Amino acid sequence: MIHKWTLESGARLVVEDIPYLRSAALGVFIQVGSRNEPNELAGASHFVEHMLFKGTPRMNTRQIAEAFEGMGGQLNAFTAKEFTCVYARTLDEDIIQAMDIIFDMVFCSQFSPQDFATEKGVVMEEINMYEDSPDDLIHDVFTRKLWEGHPMGMPILGTMDSITEMDRDQLYQYYRQHYVPANMIVALAGNVDPREVYNKVNTIMNEHKVPPVQQEKKIPVANEPFIVLVPKEIEQVQICIGTNSVSYHDEDRYTQNVLNSILGGGMSSRLFQRLREELGLAYSVFSSPGSYSDTGIFSIYIGTGQGKVLQFYEALYHELQDIIDHGVSRAEVERTQKLIKSSIFLGLESAMNRMSRLAKSVLMFDEIISPEAVIEKIYAVDEKKVHDYAVQILNPDKLSMAAIGDQKILPAVQDGFIHWWGERS
Repeated sequence: MIHKWTLESGARLVVEDIPYLRSAALGVFIQVGSRNEPNELAGASHFVEHMLFKGTPRMNTRQIAEAFEGMGGQLNAFTAKEFTCVYARTLDEDIIQAMDIIFDMVFCSQFSPQDFATEKGVVMEEINMYEDSPDDLIHDVFTRKLWEGHPMGMPILGTMDSITEMDRDQLYQYYRQHYVPANMIVALAGNVDPREVYNKVNTIMNEHKVPPVQQEKKIPVANEPFIVLVPKEIEQVQICIGTNSVSYHDEDRYTQNVLNSILGGGMSSRLFQRLREELGLAYSVFSSPGSYSDTGIFSIYIGTGQGKVLQFYEALYHELQDIIDHGVSRAEVERTQKLIKSSIFLGLESAMNRMSRLAKSVLMFDEIISPEAVIEKIYAVDEKKVHDYAVQILNPDKLSMAAIGDQKILPAVQDGFIHWWGERS
């Protein structure tokens, strides 16, 4: 059974009791991410995530790690554009102890000057590592230009300049401003007692109850279609082609998911079969949708050899134009619907996946969206809806391009894109 409460503190709690499991998963989702950061604090949300593991008055960083390893449990965290999550998975008998430790980390991290300085170096090395991974970096290059001037376009890690200039007091105040109960969704799934969990979480949240700071939320405006080129001495050319897309509140997101699977979302997709299996143009080629609270992105990625760029453009153009001109087949839609259905139901066999699904449902919609409801929406998509959406989202006049590659090849990368898709600002 699934239980959902809004607590006195403003925190929201959702619990799914699965009595046949011997494990449980816990996630604390804080509604703060890179889009909440002013320019001078770019990367602050991710930096705070790191600092949560550096110790509290009760436990230092080693004791936190040893406590979870002593349980045989897993503890981790991640930062996204619109939220941060700290999560754990343990045996059912240890989940209350895990909860105590996580809430201690979330509310009582010390941010000592020494730990701040150490972790600043770690974050800077993480940025360096990311810069050395052009297949990841290309997506940030594209997003930064797409939503230029808005925090949604900034890298989640921040920049070397913003992290270098950030001081401990700025980061601590940012933490205190956002890590409050009213900004939190707590989710548990597994063999748990919902009433025990409610009493525990409600008590802890009331101890830390403070009014949330209201923030103005500006909707990002997508840039005009563009070309952005980043010279880098690498063997391949990394290319991202895409456009602004729909938010997760838009019903078209279900159609977008079906289109994505057909176009480039898996091994049977058109791009994978044509560009990799038939033409051998890449090891990695895929399309990808991303939906947020008030905007979205749809992109196509390839990493290919310097001498294969023009062949890639031609093949991609014909694949996109074929969908625009002729649509997709009923067989493709049915295969995708079964694939998505299978993915959803197989994911429910994991307590961690169930916890995450519940939390994101509350985070995005403030209600529990059942798997059956999602599948019903997917099965309501037909060939016409996919075709109509493809005409809209793959419109050549809307597509932009970002590329990372050797300086010598970038002019040809730009000229080839212009040849097939036209001039860009």
